[in-house]
Amino acid sequence: MDAIKLIEQTSIKEETPKFNIGDTVRVSVNIREGSRERIQNFEGTVIAKNGSGITESFTVRRLSYGVGVERVFPLHSPNVVDVKVVRMGKVRRAKLYYLRDRVGKAAKVKEALK
Repeated sequence: MDAIKLIEQTSIKEETPKFNIGDTVRVSVNIREGSRERIQNFEGTVIAKNGSGITESFTVRRLSYGVGVERVFPLHSPNVVDVKVVRMGKVRRAKLYYLRDRVGKAAKVKEALK
């Protein structure tokens, strides 16, 4: 078990971004296409955070041409270059899975005033 913990400590990121459920974030992801690499942004609302330590991940949801798109990002992945908080949300739930059933203005999250 000590060997596993040692490997975890070396691959865990030092500076993790601080964001919560309901925040709108812009995730910069490293995309490999053949021999080329580029950075692609994915902006949406954080609807869930799961796990802890090296296995921590978060789910981001957005609407793309009227279709809901969700992506799960491992927080400590080397492919996740950057996570920026665009807007802070005010929610009272740990998981926002109910947003999947809502469309239009009903799917919005109130902004937290800070």
